[in-house]
Amino acid sequence: MLSREQLVAEVEAGTIDTVVCAFTDMQGRLMGKREQAEHFVGQSLEHGLEGCNYLLALDMEMDPQPGYAMASWERGYGDFHLLPDLSTLRRVPWLAGTALVLCDVAWEDGSPVVASPRQLLAAQVARARAAGLEPMIGSELEFYLLKETYAEAHANHYRGLTPSVPYILDYHVLATSYDEAFIRQLRNGMQAAGIPVESSKGEAWPGQHELNFRYADAMTMADNHVVYKNGAKEMAHENGCSITFMAKPDHSWIGNSCHVHASLWRDGANAFATDDGLFERFLAGWIACARELALFLAPNVNSYKRYAAGSWAPTTLAWGRDNRTCGFRIVGHGPARRVETRIPGGDVNPYLAFAALIAAGLHGIEQGLELPPPLEGNAYESDAPRFPATLREAISALETGTMAREALGDEVVDHYLNYGRTEQRLFDQVVTCWERERLFERG
Repeated sequence: MLSREQLVAEVEAGTIDTVVCAFTDMQGRLMGKREQAEHFVGQSLEHGLEGCNYLLALDMEMDPQPGYAMASWERGYGDFHLLPDLSTLRRVPWLAGTALVLCDVAWEDGSPVVASPRQLLAAQVARARAAGLEPMIGSELEFYLLKETYAEAHANHYRGLTPSVPYILDYHVLATSYDEAFIRQLRNGMQAAGIPVESSKGEAWPGQHELNFRYADAMTMADNHVVYKNGAKEMAHENGCSITFMAKPDHSWIGNSCHVHASLWRDGANAFATDDGLFERFLAGWIACARELALFLAPNVNSYKRYAAGSWAPTTLAWGRDNRTCGFRIVGHGPARRVETRIPGGDVNPYLAFAALIAAGLHGIEQGLELPPPLEGNAYESDAPRFPATLREAISALETGTMAREALGDEVVDHYLNYGRTEQRLFDQVVTCWERERLFERG
């Protein structure tokens, strides 16, 4: 990481000439500007910079969509104010002469844009801290390493892509050695960017990998998550290959997961180690609220294609002790005791997912919810309550629920309901066009 003084010194020495100023959009992608370093130090460091507010009203293809209160043609698509958070300032080792800083999104009067992902998480962290609790989180992202470049994948309409290694890689040292030249770059690059790396490993399908980082407070973990995800793609491009974190890149492949581990700390120690009541109510909140908050955990039509029996992606809201068939898995003992949810996919926006999970856990604590019994055996074959199977079902759960509006606010819920409805509408339009083409071809 870089301090303000270190940045100024490196800019003066000419070793840093570019500063990437970025925030995340609804899809979790980094958006922003590359500033000449002297300009950033002389102006934006103190006064911030601007970005068009349509950046929180776009679909995946970067097209502005209707229905958002904060940004529209009628409102003129004005600017946000982007405020650099210098605690996130870091070198980008894989880009020459470059530093990166993440920004908070505010209106011109300085008030936060509450529906922006980072501000949404900040609000839920503040709620937890007001109760004397610090949410600590680790996220484990899976991805596919592919032989095609991004340009080649696009030209092929993302079909028939070639995994880097034609073998299942799960924990396989020899098979992962075939990709080690790139994965080593990835580990070392992230470590040098101030993201503490623990390990890398192969995953459950050809070409599938996972890189794991040390857990941190919720905001730091979300920041690390998005810097890593963006950087991994940049490094793949430089190496003439590509990476996808898509939840289900191909119907015949195992999906990409994002397993989220969480605990609550009090007075510098893991409260789950000694406070069984806190632990149980927090987990009960996750179970009780997961359906209503599904849109924040599985935001896209493709997200729901992971959920199939025997796929390593959970389908139920059951919990169990070290049981990977459950939606919620208890791992660790004593100071390492934590809850893992295996529901989110690699496409998740970490700020939104972490905010939703913190809100759900706090709801369980505040309402004194009772934890149901653990599930023993295969959750796929159980009668445990199910996580939504489609985006349409997730939208309905958020529309009819009340907990999210109480915890996140009407503005946030309405904003992301519009996101979900837009995603579903655009998908339905594509399917309708495809069906018409097929009918025409059949005569």
